[in-house]
Amino acid sequence: MSSLDLKTLEAAAEWYVTLSEQGDAARDAHRRWLASDPRHAQAWARVERLQATLGRVTADIARPTLKSSRLKRRAVLKVLSVLLAAGGTAALGLRHTPARNALADHRTGTGETLELDLPDGTRLVLNTRTAVDVKYDAQLRQLDLREGEIWVQTAQDSLSRPFVVHTPFGSVRALGTRFLVRSDEADARVGVLQHAVEVRPQQALAHAVRVETGQQLSFTREAAGEPGTLHKGADAWMRGQLQVSDWRLDDFIAELSRYHNGYLGCDDKAAALRISGVFQLHEVDTVLDNLSGTLPVRTRRLTRWWARVEKR
Repeated sequence: MSSLDLKTLEAAAEWYVTLSEQGDAARDAHRRWLASDPRHAQAWARVERLQATLGRVTADIARPTLKSSRLKRRAVLKVLSVLLAAGGTAALGLRHTPARNALADHRTGTGETLELDLPDGTRLVLNTRTAVDVKYDAQLRQLDLREGEIWVQTAQDSLSRPFVVHTPFGSVRALGTRFLVRSDEADARVGVLQHAVEVRPQQALAHAVRVETGQQLSFTREAAGEPGTLHKGADAWMRGQLQVSDWRLDDFIAELSRYHNGYLGCDDKAAALRISGVFQLHEVDTVLDNLSGTLPVRTRRLTRWWARVEKR
C-alpha cells in the first residue's frame, strides 16, 4: 500500500469529525468523496482500523460540542494526530534507514555525527543519517557511501593507492584533498575544500569532471553538472551549525529537516521567503520557534514527530 499524503489524511480526519457530528445527513457526500479517488478509500480504511482508538481520544466529539469552527478544527487535528502516529514512518514523512544500512561499517542516526581515523591516517567525519563502508586493499583505498554526507581529509599513502568514494550515482576520486560528499535520493554532490577531486558518473565512467578548491558539483548516474561555487559554510555542520545566506525558506527547512526526527515541512505560501544566518543544529525546535521573530511565519505542530512552517 502506498503512503498517503498529509492532505488526504487530513480530509479523512475531517470526514470522521463531520460524520460524528452530522451522522446520516452527511453519508451520501461521504460516499461520493470515497469514490472520487482511490487514496480517499485508502485513508478511510485507516480510519476504520483505528475506530476504537479514535473513539477513546475523541470522546468529546459530539453534536452539542462542535458549535464553532475552532472546536471542530481542534477535533480534526486530534484525529489527524492519531492517523499519523498509527501510520508509521511513511505517513509521518520520516526518513527511514533501509535495513541493509544497519550492516554498514559505520553509521549515524538523526542529528548525530561520528569522527573516525582510518588505517592510513585519513580523517573521516559522518554527518546526520549517514552510512558508509570502508574497503582498503593492496590496490585501492575505498569508501562506499550508502547514504548521507561525509567530510574527508585524505592522508599521504605509503603504498600510493588511489582514494575513491563510491556513491549510488558514481565515484569521486581524491587528488590529494579535503572534500565533502553527499548522497541523497535523487543525486550526489561533492564540494572541494582543498586541492581537487575527479567525478565519474556511474553510466559515464569515461567522462571525468575535475572539481577544484571552492567548487561544488552535483551528479546523477547518467551525467555530471557543471562545477559551481561552493556555498560558504558547507562544512559548518561539523561545528553543529547550519550557515545560510539568502536561502529560500523551503530550502532552509528541507536542510533543517535532516536533523529533525519526523516530518518537518514548509507551506507553499511561505516557501519563497528568504533567510540568512547561522543556526544551531542541535536545537531545531528552538530554531523553528525563533523564525517567527524575523519572518511572518508560525510553526504548526501536531505531535512531537510532525511540524510545518506556515505563513502567518
